[in-house]
Amino acid sequence: MADAVEQSGPGGQTQAEAKLGWARTSIRLGQREGKSGIRCGSACNLRGRKPIEFHLPNLLEDIRQIVDGFSQTDPQFRHKRLYTRLTVSELRRQLIAQKDYAREELPADETLRLRMNRLGFILKKVEKSKPLKKIPQTNAIFEQLAIANQSAHANEAVLRISMDAKAVVKMGELSRDGRTRAPTVALDHDFTGAMVTPMGFFLPQHDELYVYMVTRSTSDCQVDCLENLWHSAKHKFPLVKTLAINMDNGPDCNSYRTQFMKRLVDFSQESGLTIDLAYYPPYHSKYNPVERCWGILENHWNGSILDSIEAVVRCASSMTWKGQHPVVKLIDRVYEKGVALGKVAMRAVEAKLQRLPTLPRWFITIQPGYVPERQQVGHP
Repeated sequence: MADAVEQSGPGGQTQAEAKLGWARTSIRLGQREGKSGIRCGSACNLRGRKPIEFHLPNLLEDIRQIVDGFSQTDPQFRHKRLYTRLTVSELRRQLIAQKDYAREELPADETLRLRMNRLGFILKKVEKSKPLKKIPQTNAIFEQLAIANQSAHANEAVLRISMDAKAVVKMGELSRDGRTRAPTVALDHDFTGAMVTPMGFFLPQHDELYVYMVTRSTSDCQVDCLENLWHSAKHKFPLVKTLAINMDNGPDCNSYRTQFMKRLVDFSQESGLTIDLAYYPPYHSKYNPVERCWGILENHWNGSILDSIEAVVRCASSMTWKGQHPVVKLIDRVYEKGVALGKVAMRAVEAKLQRLPTLPRWFITIQPGYVPERQQVGHP
């Protein structure tokens, strides 16, 4: 710009400003650079007040870790936003208590609120989010869950697994109220046809998702899927000695389901793994991290026609969770329902379970070589 103005002679700045729209300050800057031989940078990025992340580089990750345990997905899986019951004031208190921040160095409440929104945690009332029942132990269960999950994340010998069986999916030429760019026609009436149940295993520490398509979810089915997951993925986790499993207290996997507990004890003995079970309280399973994947899956395949099991598996395999495709497998075995142990057999299984004294139904540890004290040598 300076060279062009100087070549045009006297009045060059005026002509350049009128005809080309060049600012005189920019022209004069170029002239000074030409005379001095020094190029001047704008340094706009050095001006103004720095964002809070510049002063506290770990703040966003610390907020994510704290808020994650208090967040739930949409119960109807209509979108992938997360809703949190944690207020900004409580978040500030948790940052000071857990992450050792000084009260003076933390930003204002509005800044924390904006950072929570940026991370995808929205403070909003969700339809159907109020649980039908809140037992007296609900708050204590959530507190113990937070301790157990934080301990699992801090120990490289522990692999945290969030598992859950999704609601059954009807197969056929049915409309799922989704949208698609390709012309798609579905039947005008739904009918009773074949169904499939997605069984999900989510690894929060690694953002990996494994989905098993089963014809019927039972206690044996869920443990078989867990064993298959471990055998196919254990080469990734050579240091893992403990599986910390989050789940809801459903009918097929609750802590007093005899066949489920027997199969877990057998799995622990065969694999040499310690299994820590941590259950969410009744009607609060939406806080289980794997539930967040179901919303993405629903939005992904609602515009498709799932007229066969192959279409279900193919469609589920093409979804992405944080940039990764899930591992999807089909389990075509038909499991028998109602398998249960007798009282005598269950007493032998119960003797190998270590239940948390204050919350025995919700937190159980299964160790491969555990022997109750009364059965050890030297005890009557």
